[in-house]
Amino acid sequence: MPGSCGGAYVHESSMWSTREDSARNGEEAKCLLDVHGADYSNKAVRSPDYNQTPPTLCWKKTKWIVVVLITLLVFVRRLFIPLPPHPNQTFVGEKLRSNGTHDFKRTVVLISIDGFRADYLDRGLTPHLLNISKQGIRAKFMRPIFPSPSNGLDVFNPNVSRRNHWTLMTGLYAESHGIVANNFWDPASRSEFHYSNVKSWRNASWWFGEPMWETARRAGLITANLMWLGPTKTSSGVESTYFVPWKDNVPLKEKLDQIISWVDLPLLKRPQLILAYDQSLDHAGHTNGPMSVAVNRTLQQIDGFARDLHAELQARNLTDIVDTIFVSDHGMADTSQPEFIYMDDILGADGVKMIEHEDGWPSMGLRFRPQANETHYLQTLIQASEANGHKFDVYTHKTMPKRYHFSNSDRIAPIYVVPKLGYALTTYEQGTAGMSAGNHGYDNMEPSMRAVFIAQGPFSTVAKALQRSGLSAYHFLSCLDAVWRAVPDDTHIIEGFRNVELYNLVTKLLGIQQYAAKNNGTSGFWDKYF
Repeated sequence: MPGSCGGAYVHESSMWSTREDSARNGEEAKCLLDVHGADYSNKAVRSPDYNQTPPTLCWKKTKWIVVVLITLLVFVRRLFIPLPPHPNQTFVGEKLRSNGTHDFKRTVVLISIDGFRADYLDRGLTPHLLNISKQGIRAKFMRPIFPSPSNGLDVFNPNVSRRNHWTLMTGLYAESHGIVANNFWDPASRSEFHYSNVKSWRNASWWFGEPMWETARRAGLITANLMWLGPTKTSSGVESTYFVPWKDNVPLKEKLDQIISWVDLPLLKRPQLILAYDQSLDHAGHTNGPMSVAVNRTLQQIDGFARDLHAELQARNLTDIVDTIFVSDHGMADTSQPEFIYMDDILGADGVKMIEHEDGWPSMGLRFRPQANETHYLQTLIQASEANGHKFDVYTHKTMPKRYHFSNSDRIAPIYVVPKLGYALTTYEQGTAGMSAGNHGYDNMEPSMRAVFIAQGPFSTVAKALQRSGLSAYHFLSCLDAVWRAVPDDTHIIEGFRNVELYNLVTKLLGIQQYAAKNNGTSGFWDKYF
């Protein structure tokens, strides 16, 4: 597939004829020391022998001694380094990669740290995650979908955040994948989904879209799922090859051991896609607030987990074979001292009684009873918003901002009240006693809502190189004649992006993009990094 070299998995190819064609077209190759003056000769991966004689390298304004030395260097490196693939090659029957003792197929380990706010990385408490990002890349942030539902006044039930996790799995907005809140009413089935109801979240009919583990299974890959939020199997009956259901208070060490046990399986039993989830940071953020000692302590524990995972992979010589990606579903805002807005004061006691279904939190989706004058209550809410300095906004399906991608579903309540950061919606019956010190679910453009993205492995190494060089993946690797080894370097931070893009990245890394289901990701978004 064009430009789909994946940054590490390489084949013998028609490289020489390709270069000759380029020469005939008058194209000049930039080589080794000519890529912005950088010498990357010591950053190559050693791989199976090649005995082909390289073509003559083109150097301008260099002394003959440099030509001789570089020619010898490239010749020696060609004995150990496989050639990058032609852009039109696919990976059908891809060759295995060896760590020196075992063969490996393309492998992705995707780990979600629930509630990891992007700027948590700037606190000086995560040196190992930062070091991992220096060996790979990280994004300024990853933007969650709107809204990133919180668990409202039920802060001690950690079984939450399903909506964004299903977006990460499917590449779909909530209006497309159907999980529009942690709890919501479905008028089609006349039933309610609730995140804490096992029968609800295990019922595959609620979950639309195809998760990446189903895509991988369709492509013939083995997958493993360690507590990732979502159904145990899809509506088509597909489940992960290995599955560990969600369970509270599982130590990070146990999760690490499970991940490594999958990595250590024999080739024909080893998963190529490993998913893992941890909620400890989100729980600390809700209970104590994002600026708390508890959050900082949990950050250090997460950093230790990342350190140990990296060390285990490094001990197996897998850091240049396995792509490890750390993500989160959303950030966390300080709501320890919110200003409460009581719906009773706006709609009146009778108006509140007319609400038949209330969806989501901190935003509030309202469905009024059939006998209620919905238009009247809508206008009342809009007027109250204007009179109170827009402490909250009121939307219908027609007026919902397009950037939210949150209107094209009957599961979305016809009226949505969205509070601004620092405000919380409630009723006198619900009260304020259970309000958590930290929350999410606000406008996804708010910096405190931003999620994290860190990647290390063959993809991130080449992606970082390409961003520096400004060349296409094929021409960069053609000149370099090598795949870079992951080494500590100045952190390369890519621009922030929407979390709907993750699905296409993982399928591309696994070489199964031809099997990818339709999604809301941007076509070609990742091409510049390949």
